[in-house]
Amino acid sequence: MSVDLVHTGLAGQTVAVLRELVLTGEIAAGERINEVGLAQRLGISRGPLREAIRHLASEGLLVLTPNRGAHVPVADNTGVHALFELRSALECAAARLAAARRTDADLTRMREVSAASRAAFTTGEFPYRLDLAFHGALLEAARSPLVAEQVRLAQQRVVLLRAAKELTFSHEQASIDEHDVLIEAIGDQDADRAAAVMATHLDRVRDQLLT
Repeated sequence: MSVDLVHTGLAGQTVAVLRELVLTGEIAAGERINEVGLAQRLGISRGPLREAIRHLASEGLLVLTPNRGAHVPVADNTGVHALFELRSALECAAARLAAARRTDADLTRMREVSAASRAAFTTGEFPYRLDLAFHGALLEAARSPLVAEQVRLAQQRVVLLRAAKELTFSHEQASIDEHDVLIEAIGDQDADRAAAVMATHLDRVRDQLLT
């Protein structure tokens, strides 16, 4: 990843770049952050970088160890189950709310992101940004900022796990298909079906990460 930071809004930019490095797996699970080398690479001092590290640690994307610095966490099976219990509780509720509160514009946005995901998939890609964009559009339809905030934190940690996992063709295809079924349920304002589809979707993602 090429990095070019300007010094306007440096703190926020540093957080964004460090988050990208972690979520894409460029800084791998278990890897320790080399503050000196990374600061040199970004062309910044270690102060803003340390602030960014603390910020990502508060989101669960990094682990800070006294006298040892920060590293990208490695989740065990217990941690994966716990994370998906949280995510399922939040996102099934969000799916219900989206079915009740969605607008036509929300449906259009979800369909656009799903179509972009399918187009990327045909070229051999399924970038995490499109997956997050779809779930983000669903959260927008739910009109619940507090739920959305907590879901996004949990989603980031799932992306972190997926960065270390080679996903199969069938898994990626299933994710796209399930997104389309979710759109249909939300479009029909069928809250029960939307929640059930979301639960099935998240259970499958969890099981894929545990294999």
